[in-house]
Amino acid sequence: MALYRFRVTFEDYDDVMREIDVKSNQTFEDLHRAIHQSTGYNPEFPSSFYISNDQWMKGEEITYLPNQKRKDRGISLMTNVKLLSFIDDPHQKFYYTFNFDRPFDFHVELMKIILDETPGTTYPAVIKSVGEAPKQFGNVFTPAATAAAPDEDFDFLNEMAYNPEDAEDFSEVTDIDADLPEEKAAEDEEDDEFGNEFADDEGFDEDDKPHHGGDDY
Repeated sequence: MALYRFRVTFEDYDDVMREIDVKSNQTFEDLHRAIHQSTGYNPEFPSSFYISNDQWMKGEEITYLPNQKRKDRGISLMTNVKLLSFIDDPHQKFYYTFNFDRPFDFHVELMKIILDETPGTTYPAVIKSVGEAPKQFGNVFTPAATAAAPDEDFDFLNEMAYNPEDAEDFSEVTDIDADLPEEKAAEDEEDDEFGNEFADDEGFDEDDKPHHGGDDY
């Protein structure tokens, strides 16, 4: 049985690459699952392969877990379509979109056709892996990641490197602000004290004021 060797790359992450050998009579679903065996992603999300040209333009679609719109359009299912049905070029290309809600786009290119299987190998087989796949944005299918999910919630204070011991600093700022009205009142009182001290008429009755005029001479 002939083998297809595909090179799979992320469209937006040039440093991540996988090479996967798949039997020619295996399905697009087999390739779909093999890709995510290599990325560590949960494969159970709506996705599609598109027959592509050298410019990665999307052509005929082959889908997995289709929505009602795709069902109504009669889009072929990955489960039912063998790879050999769409290999008519020695460098056949497929544009692949995984998880339409939070999509990753891939370029899948046939690198070579191998005529003989390797004895004892289970196919599909990931034969080369370069670079770490980006996080699946909360959809990583591992118990460790699932357990850690609540910690991924956004925490403003943690994001700002907040330390509970800093709470004292916040209190001090609050206390200073609270004292401001009293300080203002003290300043106003002081102003009034000096203002009264130098007032022209303070402490004098009308009769005590000195008189200047002709009657004193």
